[in-house]
Amino acid sequence: MSDPTHDTAAVALELERLRGTMEAGFARVDGALALLVQRNDQTDQQLVDHEQRLDALEQGRWPLASIAALVAVAGLLITLWQATAAH
Repeated sequence: MSDPTHDTAAVALELERLRGTMEAGFARVDGALALLVQRNDQTDQQLVDHEQRLDALEQGRWPLASIAALVAVAGLLITLWQATAAH
Protein backbone atom coordinates (compact mmCIF):
# COMPACT_ATOMS: atom_id res chain seq x y z
CA MET A 1 0.00 0.00 0.00
CA SER A 2 1.14 3.54 -0.64
CA ASP A 3 1.77 6.10 2.02
CA PRO A 4 -1.15 8.62 2.24
CA THR A 5 1.13 11.49 3.25
CA HIS A 6 3.32 10.85 0.20
CA ASP A 7 0.25 10.87 -2.08
CA THR A 8 -0.98 14.09 -0.48
CA ALA A 9 2.41 15.74 -0.87
CA ALA A 10 2.62 14.64 -4.53
CA VAL A 11 -0.87 16.01 -5.23
CA ALA A 12 -0.02 19.27 -3.47
CA LEU A 13 3.18 19.57 -5.52
CA GLU A 14 1.34 18.95 -8.79
CA LEU A 15 -1.35 21.46 -7.82
CA GLU A 16 1.34 24.05 -7.08
CA ARG A 17 2.96 23.42 -10.48
CA LEU A 18 -0.43 23.69 -12.16
CA ARG A 19 -1.08 26.93 -10.30
CA GLY A 20 2.24 28.35 -11.51
CA THR A 21 1.48 27.33 -15.08
CA MET A 22 -1.96 28.94 -14.89
CA GLU A 23 -0.54 32.17 -13.44
CA ALA A 24 2.05 32.37 -16.22
CA GLY A 25 -0.65 31.74 -18.83
CA PHE A 26 -2.92 34.40 -17.38
CA ALA A 27 -0.02 36.86 -17.27
CA ARG A 28 0.62 36.28 -20.99
CA VAL A 29 -3.06 36.70 -21.80
CA ASP A 30 -3.22 39.89 -19.72
CA GLY A 31 -0.20 41.26 -21.57
CA ALA A 32 -1.71 40.43 -24.95
CA LEU A 33 -5.03 42.02 -23.97
CA ALA A 34 -3.27 45.16 -22.74
CA LEU A 35 -1.47 45.41 -26.07
CA LEU A 36 -4.74 44.99 -27.98
CA VAL A 37 -6.40 47.67 -25.88
CA GLN A 38 -3.48 50.04 -26.54
CA ARG A 39 -3.66 49.42 -30.28
CA ASN A 40 -7.43 49.89 -30.23
CA ASP A 41 -7.01 53.23 -28.46
CA GLN A 42 -4.43 54.31 -31.05
CA THR A 43 -6.77 53.28 -33.87
CA ASP A 44 -9.64 55.19 -32.29
CA GLN A 45 -7.43 58.28 -32.01
CA GLN A 46 -6.39 57.95 -35.66
CA LEU A 47 -10.04 57.67 -36.71
CA VAL A 48 -10.91 60.82 -34.77
CA ASP A 49 -7.95 62.62 -36.37
CA HIS A 50 -8.96 61.51 -39.86
CA GLU A 51 -12.57 62.55 -39.28
CA GLN A 52 -11.44 66.01 -38.18
CA ARG A 53 -9.18 66.38 -41.20
CA LEU A 54 -11.93 65.20 -43.55
CA ASP A 55 -14.41 67.62 -42.01
CA ALA A 56 -11.93 70.46 -42.45
CA LEU A 57 -11.42 69.53 -46.11
CA GLU A 58 -15.15 69.32 -46.74
CA GLN A 59 -15.76 72.72 -45.13
CA GLY A 60 -13.03 74.31 -47.21
CA ARG A 61 -14.27 72.76 -50.43
CA TRP A 62 -17.91 73.90 -50.52
CA PRO A 63 -17.25 77.44 -51.85
CA LEU A 64 -15.49 76.05 -54.93
CA ALA A 65 -18.71 74.65 -56.38
CA SER A 66 -20.55 77.91 -55.70
CA ILE A 67 -17.79 79.98 -57.29
CA ALA A 68 -17.73 77.68 -60.33
CA ALA A 69 -21.50 78.04 -60.74
CA LEU A 70 -21.27 81.84 -60.49
CA VAL A 71 -18.47 81.97 -63.06
CA ALA A 72 -20.50 79.76 -65.42
CA VAL A 73 -23.59 81.96 -65.06
CA ALA A 74 -21.48 85.09 -65.57
CA GLY A 75 -19.93 83.56 -68.69
CA LEU A 76 -23.38 82.68 -70.02
CA LEU A 77 -24.65 86.20 -69.38
CA ILE A 78 -21.63 87.78 -71.08
CA THR A 79 -22.04 85.46 -74.06
CA LEU A 80 -25.75 86.30 -74.35
CA TRP A 81 -25.00 90.02 -74.00
CA GLN A 82 -22.34 89.84 -76.73
CA ALA A 83 -24.63 87.81 -78.98
CA THR A 84 -27.49 90.32 -78.64
CA ALA A 85 -25.16 93.33 -79.03
CA ALA A 86 -23.68 91.96 -82.26
CA HIS A 87 -27.06 91.86 -84.00
